[in-house]
Amino acid sequence: MNGMQDMDGAKDMNSAGGTNDMGGTSDMSGTNGTTGTSSMGGAGGMSGELGRGLPTGRTWFPIRGGIAAPRGFWADGVKAEVKYPDKYDVALLYSSRPAQAAGVVTRNLVKAHPLVLNQRHLANGVAQAIVMNSGNANACVGEAGDRAALAMACLTAEALEIGVDDVLVASTGIIGVEMPMDRVAAGIERVVADINVLGKSVEASDPQGRIRDGSDPEGRIAEGRIREAFTPEGKVEGAHRAALAIMTTDTVAKELAWEFPCRGGTIRLGGMAKGSGMIHPNMGTMLGFLTTDAQIPAAELQRLLREAVDESFNMVTVDGDTSTNDMVLLLANGASGLAPVAEEWEGFASMVKEMCRELAKAIARDGEGASKFLEVRVLGAKTREDARKIAKSICASSLVKTAMFGEDANWGRILCAAGYAGASFNPAKVDILIGNLPMALAGRGVAFSEGEAKEILREKDIRITVNLHGGVEEATAWGCDLTHDYVTINGDYRT
Repeated sequence: MNGMQDMDGAKDMNSAGGTNDMGGTSDMSGTNGTTGTSSMGGAGGMSGELGRGLPTGRTWFPIRGGIAAPRGFWADGVKAEVKYPDKYDVALLYSSRPAQAAGVVTRNLVKAHPLVLNQRHLANGVAQAIVMNSGNANACVGEAGDRAALAMACLTAEALEIGVDDVLVASTGIIGVEMPMDRVAAGIERVVADINVLGKSVEASDPQGRIRDGSDPEGRIAEGRIREAFTPEGKVEGAHRAALAIMTTDTVAKELAWEFPCRGGTIRLGGMAKGSGMIHPNMGTMLGFLTTDAQIPAAELQRLLREAVDESFNMVTVDGDTSTNDMVLLLANGASGLAPVAEEWEGFASMVKEMCRELAKAIARDGEGASKFLEVRVLGAKTREDARKIAKSICASSLVKTAMFGEDANWGRILCAAGYAGASFNPAKVDILIGNLPMALAGRGVAFSEGEAKEILREKDIRITVNLHGGVEEATAWGCDLTHDYVTINGDYRT
């Protein structure tokens, strides 16, 4: 995700020194394969596993419902056979009221047709629905692609009885193949019908409106466990199907939902993402969606999303490729009736940034063919941008990635990748640790136990620490190893 820019075209996310973080993503608002069906935590997606792992001191709590957990949001997915039979591949996210909207997209010069459409539709900073598909990227197919993206928006708008400009479109899959609009159109019709049925069933089972307004008759927050109350099972399952529908070579659905206590009640945040290959600090083949029922102006929402993406999706690399379709969207519909007051804003913003980080790390863990998750932390840099460059360079290095796969403590490859990152540092001062085991101190290798190093590298999660001893800035990047399976997956992707 190296270099996303605002969807109005302003390249606000360019990092210092002229580099394009997230491969170039731009803010979207007018304001300045594999058919895997497993999930990270069951029907609630990642919310279970990640929720229980929240660090002490956080002021938010895990809940169920994924992208549809915030009040007023609904989501579902259907099997439309866009590319494969028996795979969820068309999804819809709908807000019962117009929402403030923010977005960032790839800076890849070659942009998919839906991204071009979204740049127009988000000019006023408002959206009410996002229609999504996997199996076809709708990219590089000329006027047919423009027509397909617009048709998806029009069909969705007509079925929901909302404005066409209030519908955003997201596609992921193979590039250069025209969208099978007959199948997609049928999928849109079915998913809208499913959401309508779900909404009516929830209303019928909840005459007091507690599910919709999020009231808590027990008057307490169940700290340390997922709150099941007031997120009906149908809504949870619909959100999970939506998360499945955006997957391509992903092996697990990536979804989260958290709740933030504030003055007057609670604010909810939901998220889902997809991504497994073509992931680089350029926002490579990666889609991210966030929803909140907080009241937040579009301009503030855009600034928050830009900061959150810069610290998360921009710092993930799987294979160094930058996609034509990368995009992150954030909708805030205000259905809670609450806006974080001044003293609460920092906590709310931290929650949004943390969710983006968790989703970004989930993408790295699920890298195509990956067997190990890599975290590279760079300390002691002169500038934050130097730290970012070095962390991403190490994570993206094919030689480092293959060494981690082969359980080879080849620290020289790490220092080499730091050296060509385009950052300023003194190699004679650099310390390198794998896990807690020093590999090099002051730029020179030190004696270490090969057996101990092997044990560290057998772990599924590997942490590399590089201390430059040249300043106080730091950055962290995430990635995965490079395995034989990566070649197998990408060698026959078109089939």
